[in-house]
Amino acid sequence: MPDSSLADLHSRPGFLIRRAHQISTSVFMEETAALNVTTTQFGLLYLIKHFPDIDQVSASQMLGLDRSTAAMVLRSLEKSGMIVRSVASDKRRRALTLTGEGEAMLRNLDEPAARALSRLLSPLDPAEAAMLVYLLKKLTAAFNQSARVPLMYEQAEDDAGKAAAESGASPAR
Repeated sequence: MPDSSLADLHSRPGFLIRRAHQISTSVFMEETAALNVTTTQFGLLYLIKHFPDIDQVSASQMLGLDRSTAAMVLRSLEKSGMIVRSVASDKRRRALTLTGEGEAMLRNLDEPAARALSRLLSPLDPAEAAMLVYLLKKLTAAFNQSARVPLMYEQAEDDAGKAAAESGASPAR
């Protein structure tokens, strides 16, 4: 029988990636505990700030979220007064806009989110941190289409740019 020690399991990339995600989420939640915001809420707020009037579908595609999860989190953000969802120009989509409360939340998150990132990468020297990010990007790009919800970088950015052009705004890049 092959060696089935726990060390073998703990050395598998999938296990390590899942564990790293758990740790990353925990560190973020510890640093932002006073603000009571999740990593998904942070991601959506950040995206809406940088792509004003982005629609819900494009936002979910740019973050790799399934539509039902994105809709649930966006409802929560809307209920808490951080975003406004309105009918977009093509009537089938909902455009997303930060409110003053949403902008304030992002400003309040700047420091704790930076601390979380710093803490997460603290065991690594700068070259190792850059290599980790490079390798994770390479891995996720290679298997993007195998994901349950692939990221739609270009299409989502094109859609965000069109929405901004129609509204007279310019998406931040």
